[in-house]
Amino acid sequence: MRKRRDMETFSLSFLDAITCGFGAVILLLVLVKIYEPLTIERSKEDLDALLAKLQKELFEIRGETAILNREMVTTRQDLESTEEQLARLRGELSELQGRFAATQGDDPVDDEVMGELLAARQRLTEEMQRLLADYRPPENQTTVGGIPVDSEYILFVIDTSGSMFQGPWRLVLRKVQEALTVYPRVKGIQVLNDEGKYMFSTYAGRWIPDSESARRNIINRLANWNPYSDSSPVEGITEAINTFYEPGKSMSIYVFGDDFPRGSVEAVARYIERVNRADQFGNRLVRIHGVGFPTQLAGGRMTNALRFANLMRTLCERNGGTFVALTTLQ
Repeated sequence: MRKRRDMETFSLSFLDAITCGFGAVILLLVLVKIYEPLTIERSKEDLDALLAKLQKELFEIRGETAILNREMVTTRQDLESTEEQLARLRGELSELQGRFAATQGDDPVDDEVMGELLAARQRLTEEMQRLLADYRPPENQTTVGGIPVDSEYILFVIDTSGSMFQGPWRLVLRKVQEALTVYPRVKGIQVLNDEGKYMFSTYAGRWIPDSESARRNIINRLANWNPYSDSSPVEGITEAINTFYEPGKSMSIYVFGDDFPRGSVEAVARYIERVNRADQFGNRLVRIHGVGFPTQLAGGRMTNALRFANLMRTLCERNGGTFVALTTLQ
């Protein structure tokens, strides 16, 4: 009997222990299940934030890609435009070189008049005949480099870029002085740079009355006048015609320069033709004369000098004027 009781007591204790163990496991599972939704929610929020961040980065990358594609297209267009311009320049250079080569077989001429064209004869108006009635200039002072002196109003458009101001500026002063000297008397004078900026702001938009003191002031001011310039006479010529032309007035524009670095010669010539309109007889509003200074005849800059010569030759030819190419800075 004692032996059977001992076995039963042991069996009940073992079952109690097993039951408690299962209870602890169940309790742990219950505790874990309580916090599981919160953990899942946090994980979902983290994934949503990561997804939003990745989408934002994707949109930024797509935007940068679109910008780069536009820049690439623009660069290709600029390259094509540059190649076309280069081809035109090569064609113009070949044409000028051909003309130069053709002149080598002509009879030799004096170096001082090399490149100068014959004067474009202008009809003297009644007013200029009156102004010149009592004037007897010296025999060698009736033209400016072959340009006849027969206008009532004269206007200078002068390139004030570094290549001009630091180079032949004394020669520019002398040529302006010569031009003023051979005009005994005019009704008005004006001086602009190639950008259309006035030498004297107090006379902006109106003529400077001709007088000895006015001419001295122009030369004195010109000696140190150096406003910004891009070496293109288009703005100056346009300002001169649009501002100063009046029907019935004889007006001449003198363009002084040395190079034309960019732009199409034909496009500029056509634009000036639209501004300087022709009447029913083909006469332009004003005459355009040009004087070229040889500062760009060395190295790669010679192309710009040839382009300026070609531009002014075209402008003068189509606008009733004369282009004079100086061959020396002396």
